[in-house]
Amino acid sequence: MDKSEEKPRGLGWRRPPASLNPIRNLFASPQSLIAPYVTSGQVVADLGCASGFYTFALAKCVGPEGKVYAVDLDKKCIQSIEKKMDKEGYHNIEAHASSASDLSFIKDGSVDFVLANGLLCSMADHRPSAVNEIKRILKPGGQAFLSLGFPYPLGFVNRAEWKKILEGFRVERSGGIIQKWAMMSVK
Repeated sequence: MDKSEEKPRGLGWRRPPASLNPIRNLFASPQSLIAPYVTSGQVVADLGCASGFYTFALAKCVGPEGKVYAVDLDKKCIQSIEKKMDKEGYHNIEAHASSASDLSFIKDGSVDFVLANGLLCSMADHRPSAVNEIKRILKPGGQAFLSLGFPYPLGFVNRAEWKKILEGFRVERSGGIIQKWAMMSVK
């Protein structure tokens, strides 16, 4: 097995994103899935965070010294996250109703880890801008996990476009038959 096709630890690599498979929420532990990749004090971005399935697990992993940017275009999702933040006392999450193609509220080179689980398949018109924003916000040595939720043609990302997206990064691991994924860093 080629190293790029190895089954990586964590993040439910071969499973559909939480927003596409709510039944998984009953069985998966998001904190155990992301813990191998995120540590205390880091700055992370959960792009396309939906209702926060990974957001709160990320916040626990980075601890009070770290920070999580929760970003989703749906204002109702962000309001739901903010309500839970207030209710449960999270002070290390900054929630934004925004497209991943405009992360101007995040400084250049300031993020240790980006999670974009199932995001790119749903933003056909702004996908290149979102990929550029991910590159811009990642620290040197930072990592990003990108996955496509639905396969082409439902997910709008064909094999050639996925390959083009990956060319802009140093791919550390990748795979998936139905749901393409890659763990990568900036070149």
